[in-house]
Amino acid sequence: MGQVTRQYDVIVVGAGPAGSAVAILLAEHGHSVLLLDKAAFPRPKICGEYLSPEASRVLDRLGVLKSVDAAGAVPLRGMRITAPDGTVLEGRYPTEGPYRGYRDHALAIPRLHLDQILVERVKALPVDVRERYRVEDLLLDGGRVVGVRGVGPDGAAFEARSLLVVGADGRQSLVARRLDLMEAHPLRRLALLTYVGGIGDFGDSGEIYVDPPDYAILNPVAPGTVSLSLVVPLEHAAPFSGKLEAFFHARLKQLDHLWPRISAMRPLGPVMALGPLAYRVAPPCHAGVLLVGDAAGFYDPFTGEGIYTALRSAELAAEVTHSALARGDFSRAVLASYWRARREAFRDKERVTRLLQVVIRRRWLANLVARRLARRPDLLSLLMGVIGDFVPPRALLSPQLLLGRRRS
Repeated sequence: MGQVTRQYDVIVVGAGPAGSAVAILLAEHGHSVLLLDKAAFPRPKICGEYLSPEASRVLDRLGVLKSVDAAGAVPLRGMRITAPDGTVLEGRYPTEGPYRGYRDHALAIPRLHLDQILVERVKALPVDVRERYRVEDLLLDGGRVVGVRGVGPDGAAFEARSLLVVGADGRQSLVARRLDLMEAHPLRRLALLTYVGGIGDFGDSGEIYVDPPDYAILNPVAPGTVSLSLVVPLEHAAPFSGKLEAFFHARLKQLDHLWPRISAMRPLGPVMALGPLAYRVAPPCHAGVLLVGDAAGFYDPFTGEGIYTALRSAELAAEVTHSALARGDFSRAVLASYWRARREAFRDKERVTRLLQVVIRRRWLANLVARRLARRPDLLSLLMGVIGDFVPPRALLSPQLLLGRRRS
């Protein structure tokens, strides 16, 4: 690539779901886009690999939903949740009443396939896509971000300039770190993930096992292949940093209702670790920069909104970016409308997620809530719709619902 002199409208750093989605949407508006990623695709990515029902709407908007289906994405019509005392909740996404998802099911697909599909879609558009280009710093002009510099696949340094830089480079975001926006979060958890086989039939549901202080998620991502993730307190795993696989299997055996389900499992890959899971990212003080997806912060994977959040935040960022490009104004004040829209889009769901974290960290409370939900299938259905990103969280506060009256 060498020394770049061309001025782009937008540089997107990171070609995962958020970055690829931004690039697609901006290219469709006719803007010149440079998409950079340090990896070569296809590449594996640590992830729960769950796409909520509403994520399909955005995938369809991006022109890739048919390709995702053709790649073997597994439809999931709900989640089977097992409480510490063995209470089983058959949570199904609502398919009737006032709320319907874009589809009646979620999807499970390896990120290896999903990200490749999105990148190939970007390459079909007039976007300058550069794989194996590592961004190492931002170009600043006073209080404005005006481009990036880094190293290409041949080790040669490069610079690229743009009117706007979008950081879509994940939880280790160079863009966020360079602007000193990353903040620690008090919720300190570690996720351990692997692929296994030999577990048996799942029907059309994923499975969650709550056993405080841990929880585990089984997600069938392909015929005979299950994504198994275990989330534990970070301090419990820290002493075993050199023996995480042994810790992982020992910890699984302590989950009374999970272990009988998976005891005959066959490993299909290594055990991978990700943590601390939760972190905060402050809005930039600089002009000319936005953050999308995990680069803008992450909380916890229990409700599985990561990929949907990435895609939806990309939509919001593309709308604001298109408007800013039309006006020729990339000031912090103009770009702040993205952060307001993002906060409005995810605020109520984040509140539900935080409330659920309070529940699943306390054995007695998890059992109490599970038994209550077992008696209230209407409430459980709405909660599944909230988790699926198509029922507004405030619907859970409906007086008729809280009094136990069904909607007509």
